[in-house]
Amino acid sequence: MTGYPPGSPHQQRTAHVAVRIESAGLSDVGRKRSNNEDSFGFDEETNIFVVCDGMGGMAAGEVASALAVEHTLRTYKELYSVDMEPEKRLQAAIANANSAVWQMAQDNQKLRGMGTTLVAACVDSNHVVIGNVGDSRAYFLRDNVCIQITEDHSYRAEQLRRGAQISSVSPLQQFITRAIGVGAVVTPDFFAADLQPGDAVLLATDGLTRYMAPDEIASKVHPDIPLEDTCRELIAVAHQGGAEDNVTCFFVRVL
Repeated sequence: MTGYPPGSPHQQRTAHVAVRIESAGLSDVGRKRSNNEDSFGFDEETNIFVVCDGMGGMAAGEVASALAVEHTLRTYKELYSVDMEPEKRLQAAIANANSAVWQMAQDNQKLRGMGTTLVAACVDSNHVVIGNVGDSRAYFLRDNVCIQITEDHSYRAEQLRRGAQISSVSPLQQFITRAIGVGAVVTPDFFAADLQPGDAVLLATDGLTRYMAPDEIASKVHPDIPLEDTCRELIAVAHQGGAEDNVTCFFVRVL
């Protein structure tokens, strides 16, 4: 199991699956924050990749996101030898992450109310399964087209899905309606797709996605550019926009 602290680069070149994949991730504190509450991690043996965006007072957000990444990776790996569908394995991993964050918050008064978003991708043969809770997103890229896979669990997104009008300056627009660790149980959404050579999946926190539309993301991704360089380019765009939050992106690409 391998995890990386905020701000650390990662690049992976070899994977033991039916398709060969490469991956890279970067996390940046942004221009307005003094600490980084984002976390990301991966397991190169089981090919699961996780990005989390923590929330809570003091250092609670950092604790929640790091704990969620750790338990998602650990549980998924523990279940990897069990005969079960990847989605069920990922569901169990996310449930365990939620329980760990929730229990720690109950045990420590200073951490009460902490939580984190979570978006994870697991690659199994030529198949990818995405699971998400909150407003960290997954995008799918193929043939220079980028589409958002996940649906945000936020007040603004849910109101828009209902066809309601909401002001862009509303204080409720970034209110998260579903998160890891804020309740004893959580319900993730799941999505799946078959993979082809050249396909890529991007996992990102809202510190990036609020500054880039899918077509802008697609314009920055090229097969001859290393994924780590692409991550730097995306983070630079967020900085140009003000980078008011922590910025994390993680790419998985089929070779």
